[in-house]
Amino acid sequence: MKKSEANLPRVIDGVDRNSIMQMHREMVTIRTVENTVAESILRKEIGCPCHLYSGEEAVATGVCMNLRNDDWIYSSHRSHGHFIAKGGNIERLMAEIYCRRGGVSGGRGGSMHLSSPEIGFPGSSAIVSGTISLAVGSALAFKTMKTDRIVASFFGDGAADEGVFYESMNLAALYRLPVLFVCENNLYSTHMPISECLANTNLIKKAEAMGVRGIRIDGNNVIGVFKTVKKLVGGMRNGQGPRFVECMTYRHRGHVGPNYDIDKGLRSKDELDLWMKRDPIDLLERKMIKSKIATVKDLDRIRDEIRNRVEAARNRAKNAPWPSCKTDKAFNEASWRVNE
Repeated sequence: MKKSEANLPRVIDGVDRNSIMQMHREMVTIRTVENTVAESILRKEIGCPCHLYSGEEAVATGVCMNLRNDDWIYSSHRSHGHFIAKGGNIERLMAEIYCRRGGVSGGRGGSMHLSSPEIGFPGSSAIVSGTISLAVGSALAFKTMKTDRIVASFFGDGAADEGVFYESMNLAALYRLPVLFVCENNLYSTHMPISECLANTNLIKKAEAMGVRGIRIDGNNVIGVFKTVKKLVGGMRNGQGPRFVECMTYRHRGHVGPNYDIDKGLRSKDELDLWMKRDPIDLLERKMIKSKIATVKDLDRIRDEIRNRVEAARNRAKNAPWPSCKTDKAFNEASWRVNE
């Protein structure tokens, strides 16, 4: 430990300094990747559709910090943040977004179809709610194998429009499966406010109607997400069955692509500005500085370090070869098996 760190506080809101620093680094990494991807789209270097996670970083970070490498998560079309938070390789992620050989899906999946089973990330899907049932099936497998492994399923509020959402929760409750349903409620289903899609916007009640206990939390408070999920995961490992956590958050960018949907009249600038003031990274950094967990200079150094790393990953991806017509040797049947 450096002498300058000797007198620094060890905790914030009951969370130790090392964990706080890890949370910050993960969120800044996700934001930097998403901003870099946005720039690349505007430069027309990336052609595949990208649903950016900017603004929602606290959810993926707070949840995944409570998971082990052998726990699994399933993601949605807005998948970059989940992949990074679960420990995914940034270089391979960027290569996949550029659709180049060496990407996590061999350059054939693009932004919405990431797969890295070795870190507990079997896949993401462009189909709204498409991976919720897969998460439940995996949780059933883990329980059948008599392990204490759990599965987290990330999805947006729009998934509550789909029948598989209810069917999956019912099955999970019926068999007390170790699956955590994580709803990232960013208030919009594609381009429509949730109030224009659902007659009843109380998603907690929908989960409880299917026998799954739920809780609504501030999805922009990473420490709060971390502490809440820590309690839920502890109970799930002890056989308490599935849980539903609704994280209230907001995406900075539009539904898809680098723009902000202001020009289309889909949301107002006042609304965007209001949520920008509740940026999850800014909220954590202000708390870190106030509590003397870190200095402004420390945070600047971290951002510069991450920016350089992400830029290097982008440059490698741009210069990487395209996928070949032959099957990539990195993909084989054994890599998809559940570890026994």
